[in-house]
Amino acid sequence: MSLSKKSIFILVVIILLSVAGCYRKSAPVYYMREDVDFSFIKKVAVMPLQNLTDERYADEIVRQTVISELLASGLVDVTIPGEVTAALEKLNIKSAASLNPDQIKQIGKLLNVQALILGSVQQYGEVKFGSVTAPEVTITLMMADVNTGTILWSVTRTLGGSSFMSRHFGAKSKTMSETVVAVVREALQTFTE
Repeated sequence: MSLSKKSIFILVVIILLSVAGCYRKSAPVYYMREDVDFSFIKKVAVMPLQNLTDERYADEIVRQTVISELLASGLVDVTIPGEVTAALEKLNIKSAASLNPDQIKQIGKLLNVQALILGSVQQYGEVKFGSVTAPEVTITLMMADVNTGTILWSVTRTLGGSSFMSRHFGAKSKTMSETVVAVVREALQTFTE
């Protein structure tokens, strides 16, 4: 059976449209402890994130988005960031990036939360694909149980880059803000799966 030029054209258009919405994303890599009932977690504290990028405020932008998305999800309540800062100062902890299990327990007790959200921003900025630039963000988030100091959940997620349409037809890429919200949402969705 041979295809007419019109059939081939229609097939090519269908293929192009199906990949047109592609937005560079990696499958989330995540870990979830299977022996834990997460329903006991009612309130969490989102710790300051580690900034591994050249973007000065990437860590705080992502942290505020994590807080907002957690609250919007209705899954848990979140401690006010100022209370987290005060607790770290009271315990003389300079960096949340290197907490040990005893410090996790102390922070949990002081803030009256069941878990801490820790993590880092590994990539935050514009990346170039040929003549097109687009935002790309990579984050890692972890949830630590304040009773044991152990990690209950962890996810690494990358999102962004230019779509097929923006690379080949000049369509507009997502903004940095849209990319940050999307990467945080997708990371947090692994917690609810």
